[in-house]
Amino acid sequence: MGMSYRQYLYGDRIYGCSTCKTHLATIHSMMSRAFNGQHGRAYLFEGVVNVIEGEPNDRPMTTGNHTVRDIYCVKCGTTLGWKYDKAYEPSQRYKEGKYILERNLLVDVQ
Repeated sequence: MGMSYRQYLYGDRIYGCSTCKTHLATIHSMMSRAFNGQHGRAYLFEGVVNVIEGEPNDRPMTTGNHTVRDIYCVKCGTTLGWKYDKAYEPSQRYKEGKYILERNLLVDVQ
């Protein structure tokens, strides 16, 4: 496997990993702030960069059962949140393919 290059983001507000400040997402890709994670408040994003996705597993959550993958920082390996692969409740299907980043694990890079 060759070298991996991190993607750098540009914009008004950029969220990064709290451990190493690697760019993860912009405020423009944020869909909602009304989520909770294991460490408090969490944000739903349309897309993120510079993450590694773990194996899928089923988890019971407050909104029903979901198949999710934990996501990790590509540089330092810190767990940052998860990606929704599948929502079993029809009303929750809008989350499929979206990412949760936990606020306490993020820093404002810009």
